[in-house]
Amino acid sequence: MKNLRLYGTGLLVALLLTLAAHGSSSPDFALEVEQGSSGTTQLTITPQGGFTGTVSLSLVGAPSGVTLTVNAPDSGLGTTWTIRILEGDSLYGVIYSNGLFVAVGRNGTILTSPDGRSWTARTSGTGNWLSSAIYGNGTFVAVGEGGTILTSPDGVTWTRRTSGTNNWLYGVAYGNNTFVAVGEGGTILTSPDGVSWTQRTSGTSNPLYGVAYGNNTFVAVGEPRTILTSP
Repeated sequence: MKNLRLYGTGLLVALLLTLAAHGSSSPDFALEVEQGSSGTTQLTITPQGGFTGTVSLSLVGAPSGVTLTVNAPDSGLGTTWTIRILEGDSLYGVIYSNGLFVAVGRNGTILTSPDGRSWTARTSGTGNWLSSAIYGNGTFVAVGEGGTILTSPDGVTWTRRTSGTNNWLYGVAYGNNTFVAVGEGGTILTSPDGVSWTQRTSGTSNPLYGVAYGNNTFVAVGEPRTILTSP
């Protein structure tokens, strides 16, 4: 690895430049810049040759008063949207994991895409509406109408599982090695693998529409302003 060095009166600052192409952590590019009389050095890094990796800049051994400021251009992510019109039923949930987008919806619709642009319809084996999907423990899980639970190892081949309920399942999450599905009538189901499910006591009969995991806590929400936490 080479260093990008800034030279000034009485100081030597090493600015390490790492270009990690396609997830690689090995640096493959270096620059050397002499600081101008203004006391500010501006570097412009422009991707060349189809480079799509990441750029990491850091100061090493900088004395007091020497700083590094990075002004990255707007990537456009979330700013500009393109309509991808697909024929078929309405879609109610989408996730991305394991290199694949999975969208689920009305009448058992399941679509998959590696890039969000080109989509392929998959056979779900059910005509029930699907409300939500999640990925965890090497498994995609989709839930929906009539207690429907489907699992897939790859997003392509789907298997229906026994949920033990006929209530509509509106949301599903994964965390702490546990899948949690929530739905109609305060229904909460848990599973370690997406295959075997156990009904839990929620303490409410209100419908639960969503569930998430974070900070070592599951949070389920529903009507009217119902919020449940576990543990």
